Amino acid sequence: MHTKRLGGLALGRLALGRLALGRLALGLAGALALGACGGDDGTGNGGGEVSQDTSQASGEVTFWDTSDATNEAPKFKELVARFQTARPNIKVKYVNVPFSEAQEKFRTAAQGNSGAPDVLRSEVAWTPDFASTGFLADLTESLGDTGDYLETPLSSNQLDGKLYGVPQVTDAPALLYNKAYLDKAGVEPPKTWADVQSAAEKIKSVNPGVQSAIFLQSGGYFSLPFIYSEGGDMLDVDAKKITINSPEAAKGVHDAVDLVKSGAAKADVTSDSYNNMMKAFKDGTTAMIINGPWSVADIKTGKAFKQTGNLGIAPTPAGSSGKSGSPVGGHNYVIYSQSKVTDAAAEFIKYMNSAESQAFLARELGLLPTRKSAYDQADVKSNAEVSAFKAVLDAATARPWIPEGGGLFAALDTEYPKALSGRSSPQQALDAVAKAWKSGVVTDYS
Repeated sequence: MHTKRLGGLALGRLALGRLALGRLALGLAGALALGACGGDDGTGNGGGEVSQDTSQASGEVTFWDTSDATNEAPKFKELVARFQTARPNIKVKYVNVPFSEAQEKFRTAAQGNSGAPDVLRSEVAWTPDFASTGFLADLTESLGDTGDYLETPLSSNQLDGKLYGVPQVTDAPALLYNKAYLDKAGVEPPKTWADVQSAAEKIKSVNPGVQSAIFLQSGGYFSLPFIYSEGGDMLDVDAKKITINSPEAAKGVHDAVDLVKSGAAKADVTSDSYNNMMKAFKDGTTAMIINGPWSVADIKTGKAFKQTGNLGIAPTPAGSSGKSGSPVGGHNYVIYSQSKVTDAAAEFIKYMNSAESQAFLARELGLLPTRKSAYDQADVKSNAEVSAFKAVLDAATARPWIPEGGGLFAALDTEYPKALSGRSSPQQALDAVAKAWKSGVVTDYS
């Protein structure tokens, strides 16, 4: 999740998307078969269904990469270059599209059937949305064995019993902390929000320059670790009920507000709160933040983390429910349903999403693989940061995988800062979110 990445907000990167892989063998080998529509793909197949054997595919594939242009895109470009060397008969037109713009750019292009990419790196919340409007290939019949994928990331690609993509990367926010600061204060990584509050003064008193024990940014996505930790949730999808303003959810937001009122936390409610949080952590003026694996490479460029191994990773603190709460995010590869080069697109995705490629991104960027076999790769096994985030992911909470999922965060982005700054009570803020969802997002929910 990053701060340029949450559906409808300027946040982090949550991740869901859909890829049109055909018969997936576990690794680089294996044939892909995808259902899609389109014209001539350069092989005489005429687009349409993706062949079960795509090994002879050729053509030019346009790929929209939505990764961070500074910290991540160079590594995705490196993978693209490796693919070009391995498959010179398939050309790739690489385009880095800002995350904050990609969702609507793709929608506009797909609606007009003009200018949409063949392959999109789609945030998880976008996938059900695009699938419901017919913009993504239905992979249900053509997708082979999906047993190599982690269950929750894979489930983000399902809509009405069908599969529309394959997860490329997954994530869940964790409590990130400066080990040197906590060690000097003689405190353990907090296990509860109450622990954060009780450790705050000690951390600040023995670490000159530390202005806050924890820095809270105000993007709505980052309210979820608090809401989930008290047993709250956004929606009850089965019952078609809005639950964001339940007493449990309000208690979660109250935990965040209490941290601010106590002086343990600094809350930034500006439009640049994510970047301000990251700067404070990298510069060493705060001891802890809540963020995901996408932020690791950037954090390590900060002066507070020049010493190898100073970044600590722990589950987000628990509330009175006793459980840690962290939302599942990520990105998927998807193929545009009207692509004219579906076979070539399938070959490209197969390479980009192999266990080896996922292990490369884990090593270089700290991103979490979605394939079980990737965790057996040496680069992943030896990566302590990936292992720490994987433990967080295993206990994380799946967000609602519904077409309207990407629209849930706009109201949270507006109302959560009001609660953090004291302009609204937690209950008032979440009541306003529920009202906005009922009137314009999930109108058929009670």
